[in-house]
Amino acid sequence: MRKLGMAAAALAGLVAVGVAGRAGDAAQVGGTITGKVKFTGTKPVMRRIDMSEEAACKAKHPTAPTAETVVVNANGTLANVFVYVKAGLPAGYRAPAAPPPVVLDQDGCRYHPHVFGLMVGQTLQIKNSDGILHNIKAKGTKNRPFNISQPTNMTTPRTFSAPEVMVTLECNVHGWMNAYVGVLPHPFSAVSGADGSFTIRGLPPGTYTIEAWHERYGAQTATVTVAGTETKTADFTFAAK
Repeated sequence: MRKLGMAAAALAGLVAVGVAGRAGDAAQVGGTITGKVKFTGTKPVMRRIDMSEEAACKAKHPTAPTAETVVVNANGTLANVFVYVKAGLPAGYRAPAAPPPVVLDQDGCRYHPHVFGLMVGQTLQIKNSDGILHNIKAKGTKNRPFNISQPTNMTTPRTFSAPEVMVTLECNVHGWMNAYVGVLPHPFSAVSGADGSFTIRGLPPGTYTIEAWHERYGAQTATVTVAGTETKTADFTFAAK
C-alpha cells in the first residue's frame, strides 16, 4: 500500500508539473512591448494637500501628501502614464472574456490606483476604506456618467460599456481626489510604475500604434511591429512645460 501511495503521489506531481508548464507556455504566447517613460526638464513642485478638515484622512498621512498630477521617479522617469494599444489589432481579433474585477480603493482620501486600465464590461469595484462620506463622480463622454455616494465602509460595483481614454473620476466631497481610467475593448495596456517602466504582453503578430497618455503632458504615439514571441522596446519622453 505504501508503494502504491508513493506512486500515486509521484504521478500527481508529474500532472501538476505538466499543468504548470502548460500555464507557463500559455503566458508566453504572443509578443511583448516594453519600455520606459522618461522625463526631461525641471521637475515641477506639486502642491501639498491640506486635509485638516478631514481628521480621519489626515491621521493616515504622517505629513501632508502632495498632488499626484506629476510624479517624477528618482531615476528621472515618469509614473502614472497609461500606455496602451491604440490601433493595429488584427481584424479577426476577439478579446477574451472580461478578467476579474479591478479595485479602486479610497484610502486616506486618495484614490488607489491613480491611473489604471479596464476592459469594456469588466467590473470596477469602488471601495471606501475611509469610513467617511465619499461621492464618486465618473465624467465619461462615451460612457454614461455616474455619481454615487458612499457614506461608510462599503464597495460599489460599476462597469463601462464603451471604449474611452480617459474617464475622469473625482470626489465631490474632497476636491483634491481624482483618478483616471482607460476603458479598452482589449486587455493590452499598462501603467508606468515607480521605475517608469511598462510591459504589454500577449500581442498577436502585427504592427501597432502604441499611445502613452499623461494627465498633464498629453499623449504621444509610437509604431511597433512584433512577430511571434519576440520582445520589442518602445520608450517615450515627456518634457516639463
